[in-house]
Amino acid sequence: MMELDFTNFADPTLDESFVEYLVSEESRDRALHFARLWSYYKNDLTPLGLGLPEAERSADWLASARPYYQAQEFGLPARITGRSHLGYGGAGVPQPAIARKEVVIENDIGWRIDTGVHFLVGKPPATESLARRPEDARQVEAALAAVWQASGGQALLEEIALLGAVYGSVDLVIRVRPDSGDVAEVPGGEGGVPDGTAALRAGRNVSLEVIEAPRVLPVLDEHDYRRLRYWIQVFRRQTNSLAPRGLVDRLLGRAARRTGEVEVVEIFGPTWWQHYEDGRLAAEGENPFGRIPVVHIQNFASPMHYDGASEVEPLVALQDELNTRLSDRANRVTFQSFKMYLGKGIDGFEDRPVAPGRMWATDNPDASIEEFGGDTECPSEDRHIDQLREALDKTSGVTPLAAGLLKDQLGNLTSATALKVVLMGTLARVQRKRITYGAGLVEANRLVLDALDRFGILRTDPADRDTRLRWPDPLPVDLGEAGAARPGTI
Repeated sequence: MMELDFTNFADPTLDESFVEYLVSEESRDRALHFARLWSYYKNDLTPLGLGLPEAERSADWLASARPYYQAQEFGLPARITGRSHLGYGGAGVPQPAIARKEVVIENDIGWRIDTGVHFLVGKPPATESLARRPEDARQVEAALAAVWQASGGQALLEEIALLGAVYGSVDLVIRVRPDSGDVAEVPGGEGGVPDGTAALRAGRNVSLEVIEAPRVLPVLDEHDYRRLRYWIQVFRRQTNSLAPRGLVDRLLGRAARRTGEVEVVEIFGPTWWQHYEDGRLAAEGENPFGRIPVVHIQNFASPMHYDGASEVEPLVALQDELNTRLSDRANRVTFQSFKMYLGKGIDGFEDRPVAPGRMWATDNPDASIEEFGGDTECPSEDRHIDQLREALDKTSGVTPLAAGLLKDQLGNLTSATALKVVLMGTLARVQRKRITYGAGLVEANRLVLDALDRFGILRTDPADRDTRLRWPDPLPVDLGEAGAARPGTI
């Protein structure tokens, strides 16, 4: 039971019971949904039978060449995996009457998401200040570069792009580092303009933190879904200690040991913030930013919704169908790729392996050895699998060529223009994402500069806090087509 007290927020419309419902119930449903999207992207391995009682670990069910199951097996039928899933979560319950068969998982989602991230931020954008004076612009650019670099730099951009692609949206929180001292007392230069160490102080005192969508519970304006009234973050933080044993473990004398956890709830409002741990208020204070210091970035615009459009979700059904057909084909190949023999009227035939030079003798005139099995061609099966791959290409907008896989006559492309035509779908998606991500990064820069000004680190006028991103070409530049001089020419 949480002990919420929102008196200091001074907002009678902020209801403690509503926030408690969001934290205790709504957050679990959101976390379960987003966890499934992440599992389809990552496709983690889990030891087969882990967490199941010994009585449920049937030998027939465990008869598999691979001692693990993968996350994407969630969408496969029980006739293949030997496990049934009720509801949207859970690891599945083994079915004693169904043996586990050959399971083939080809994670077409993971490499497509990674390729899209590489196209978007593989080459980081350059930040250009739009300050009116050149000397102010140079200081702004240096301070922003220091803050981004201290917060993770290129790795931070890739994290933003990856989480946004998987979940559909990602949030950036601007924070003042708690171990930076009193940043308001940092001296400035003449006229309030700091000296050459402003960038160093900026990176030391202000940081950007990426928050994944499963943690976020937005409280939106009832009349305008684009306006964020309160921002709530819920997650479980591991501690460097062991969790106490439960009552059942103590009664049964079991020494169950696991890492301790603390449920953290953080609430940001325009004027006040609070931090709860395990339902108790741990810290609170006035919001020095004067607004919620959060930038929300949608992967693709999703009208009337806070969360954006995930790139994983539309691929899940196609991925399940592809894995099902690949598993069916693997089972067929397993049974048909080896020659099998049926011996009739030969004593001890089952004890004698078939091998070169092996001979049988019998007095039975009706004795015979029949050969059967062997792989046979299945054009419809191969065509169906190819069509599924094409559907994944169209739905994701990322083709195998974008990941560097050349086939057919695509290896004969000799110009950057021809390559752009082939990758038109991928480049169009990248351009759309540059709009949403670019707007979010520019807004984050504005909030960082506002924080630096409020804490006396870098004084700037609000009119000088605009920035512009210059995105590089995601494809290699053809110097010949760009008109660059070639060796030996003037």
